[in-house]
Amino acid sequence: MHTAKYIFNYLVFPGFVFTAVVGLLTTWVDRKVTARIQWRVGPPWYQPFADVAKLLGKEIIIPAGARRTGFFLMPIVGLSAATLASTILWLVNLHPGTSFVGDTIVLLYIMTIPAIAMIIGGSASSNPLGILGASREMKLLFAYELPLVIAVMTSVYKAGSFSLQSILAHQAQEGIMLGSFSGVISFIVMLMCAQAKLTFVPFDIPEAETELAGGTHIEYSGGALAVVKLTKAIMFFVMPIFIITLFWGGISFSGWRILTSILKYVAIVVIFVLVKNTNPRVRIDQAVRFFWGPMFILSIAAMILAVLGH
Repeated sequence: MHTAKYIFNYLVFPGFVFTAVVGLLTTWVDRKVTARIQWRVGPPWYQPFADVAKLLGKEIIIPAGARRTGFFLMPIVGLSAATLASTILWLVNLHPGTSFVGDTIVLLYIMTIPAIAMIIGGSASSNPLGILGASREMKLLFAYELPLVIAVMTSVYKAGSFSLQSILAHQAQEGIMLGSFSGVISFIVMLMCAQAKLTFVPFDIPEAETELAGGTHIEYSGGALAVVKLTKAIMFFVMPIFIITLFWGGISFSGWRILTSILKYVAIVVIFVLVKNTNPRVRIDQAVRFFWGPMFILSIAAMILAVLGH
């Protein structure tokens, strides 16, 4: 009975099916808002689903010289990790008792796997542009992870626990993390780091369609490309939920809080889209300096303020 419940949670709700549907709808919102900003009509709501369905029916072309195991396996590994991260987050928000000690650290590790998977997959493609994209992805990962982890530790310190349940309970009793100076600063750092983790402009350096024609996933086609796109859509769903859980009181489906939860999610998605549409792409060295400079300093300042009780 318990096994069937776990399978349902991972595959249906709040697992893969739910996460994939909401993630694809979020990408539609992104494309629609972007189109309106550019004075275009934009796609219909079902376009992301049609794109994935079309790619699933296409042939997967294997590049000459590619390492097949890494090339084929990595998109699946990335998709599995993104789905697992979403499932853990939603179960903790809906059923806090499912939380476990150190789940915050586990989530941080799991959410790095999609990026690592693309690094290995791009390197295994044997395409010079794919390898260059993988190199940029690795540098970007090393750049944003440091301030991201410190920003997360701010919430962990204020709650006195690495458990997401304790972080949510602390916010329910003492007020949301955004109600403090340290919380606001950490929230800003998390937004910037999430923008890079999602490889959105101005940090879309590993893909850079105008330079690398897709970079890490340049050689992916058919069903493999569909999996890559689905992973990106799911991560677009996961990152706002993670930020809301740490700093904004979490998500709830009870009563009027459903609307509040939706508004929180939409607000963060809108911030991502606005940043994406109002900034030019930066160089990889500029991105590294940005995260190891201003973002690192802000994250340290937030931690100091948290220690001082602010």
